[in-house]
Amino acid sequence: MPDSQPAAAPTPFTPYQRFATGLLTMLQFAVILDFMIMSPLGALIMPALSMSAQQFGLVVSAYAFSAGIAGLLTAGFADRFDRKRLLLFFYTGFLLGTLWCGLATSFESLLMARIVTGLFGGVIGSIVMAIVGDLFEPALRGRVMGLLQGGFAASQVLGLPFGLYVAAHWDWHGPFIALAAFGAAGGVLIAWRMQPVDAHLALPNDRSAFKHLLHTVSNGRHLQAFLITALLTTGGFMLMPFASAFSVGNVGIDLAHLPVVYLVTGISTLVVAPLVGRLTDRLGTLPVFYTGSAITIATVAFYTRLGPSPLIELIVINVVLFAGIFSRMVPWQAMVAGIPSPEQRGAFSAINAALQQLAGGLAALIAGHIVRIGPDGHVAHFPWVGNVLIATTLIVGVLIWRLRRDMTRSAAAPG
Repeated sequence: MPDSQPAAAPTPFTPYQRFATGLLTMLQFAVILDFMIMSPLGALIMPALSMSAQQFGLVVSAYAFSAGIAGLLTAGFADRFDRKRLLLFFYTGFLLGTLWCGLATSFESLLMARIVTGLFGGVIGSIVMAIVGDLFEPALRGRVMGLLQGGFAASQVLGLPFGLYVAAHWDWHGPFIALAAFGAAGGVLIAWRMQPVDAHLALPNDRSAFKHLLHTVSNGRHLQAFLITALLTTGGFMLMPFASAFSVGNVGIDLAHLPVVYLVTGISTLVVAPLVGRLTDRLGTLPVFYTGSAITIATVAFYTRLGPSPLIELIVINVVLFAGIFSRMVPWQAMVAGIPSPEQRGAFSAINAALQQLAGGLAALIAGHIVRIGPDGHVAHFPWVGNVLIATTLIVGVLIWRLRRDMTRSAAAPG
């Protein structure tokens, strides 16, 4: 049966699975925060480094483009190594890149630092997804994905407010330096406590890295999944980089109140993400995904046209918007983890993450040319990027139904 079928009864985690979930969530926290912090810090970084909206869009997209390229380059080799060793290598490079961001003093140096960070950090997510597929059976994956997305929420509850506080009271460099120091603890735990993840090495596989890559991308079901991932990424990458500037310049929120918005949104997401994971395991991927899509479309249509509003209204909108976003992300990740075979899981995850980053980078770059930030800080044309998110959500709704149908037919076929 496909992974998207609901479980008859909850299956408990083993003690090591609980530890692995906690460790992987910690890594997700560090990697996601490194990317997410760029959006709220944008209101500080752009004037500090005399950057235009186009240049800031380039800085955001540089991470995504380099991450995508790194994912494609490593895809052919991703199933040839112990996933623990692979994770430790790329996580170390990611921490060094983050430290460089904290030492950058110009647009050019920050751009180069984001490229290096993306080359290493962009691959980590794909390795984590491959490890989840190896360590957790289908009936557990919805809950695991929900908990992993808790790393995203934790980055808002703990990381973003702290990062904004540090940046507001000292300098925008501070959050990156603090993140590099905190993230080092994750590297120690990987090396010390994580068990090897190498069962896939005993399975038959292509001797040539190029053939392995070719076999992975020539699978029709894989191609459908890649397209869905790219489209799901596009809207978010267009919307989020300029969300803080929109909140300040259009909605009229004081910069000092931005941490409150992210804090409350993150706290709500800490509850929503695990709940969505449990509902995915219990109800199946499609009902949860379509509910999240409907919430996302309605909220984005309203949010991107918002004018001067009270702080509480912006907070409520953000809470609902992220609830919709996570109700799409969690079921999709649970579903996509079961698409590749174990011997192709690393390559598939690397390519999937690479296309996600490349699509996101292109979206951020385009958004930087669509929106215009006036001398007074007002963000023009913001509804246009919201319309892109709505359109991609509708298209994905059709594509994911077709993919689920094909998976069901394949599982029911004899032999």
